Amino acid sequence: MRAALLLTLVILSGVAQAAEFEVQLNDGRRAWSNSELLEHPQARDIEIIDDVSYKRTMHYRAVPISTLLEGIEPGDHLQAVALDGFAAELPASILLAKEGAKAWLAIEDPEHPWPPLAQGKPSAGPFYLVWTDPSASQIGPEQWPFQIARIRQLAPVEQRFPTLLPAADASAEVRAGFAVYQKNCMACHRLNGAGDSEFGPDLNIPHNPTEYFSDDFLRQYIRDPQSLRRWPQGRMPGFGESVLPQAELERLIAYLGHMAQRKINTNL
Repeated sequence: MRAALLLTLVILSGVAQAAEFEVQLNDGRRAWSNSELLEHPQARDIEIIDDVSYKRTMHYRAVPISTLLEGIEPGDHLQAVALDGFAAELPASILLAKEGAKAWLAIEDPEHPWPPLAQGKPSAGPFYLVWTDPSASQIGPEQWPFQIARIRQLAPVEQRFPTLLPAADASAEVRAGFAVYQKNCMACHRLNGAGDSEFGPDLNIPHNPTEYFSDDFLRQYIRDPQSLRRWPQGRMPGFGESVLPQAELERLIAYLGHMAQRKINTNL
């Protein structure tokens, strides 16, 4: 038994030592090992207050993510892909920003591993996108992907997934709600089967949440999922007003209600 446990620890240690962070851009692929990033010239020790994943203050060795995105322009579109299929859509502008919230790639040191996210769960490593001063740019919880495997450059969401688009004559509120959906929902969910996430359920097929929640209950569910549906294994975070202002919540619900009338034909 002890020998088996020792072998498991050795294997896990080898995986941690060999962890690699990859950036896939239109002009090619770049990759860094965790040891290379820990020794990067711009690596710093940073403090993250109210860490989204750990729910407390954390300290990390981290590199400004902008230093790893050479050649990327603010108008480009990126996606951070985690080991569990979580896929966060990220406009390059927020990752490259010189003012407001600053994005960092935190690197787990195999010799000083981070704590588990919960009992029986792994840590947030080996790589984790964290933010200093996140409220300055309304950075939401879906923009803190942990266990990142890679960041890749992609075409904008509306080009990759046209079935997510509202109707051409949709209201300004609905069109604005589409932007809110991309920021806060796409990392976990698909809609009309469209999206790259393999994490959460589809939000339109077979049913849209506006079809089985009243508006008040849907607002409550988005704000605090556990207050409406107690589920120990539930992983959806709550979206407080600091990251999802009331006006944006209303736009999101308007978009979801609109898309309930634009389901794809699942029989094709």
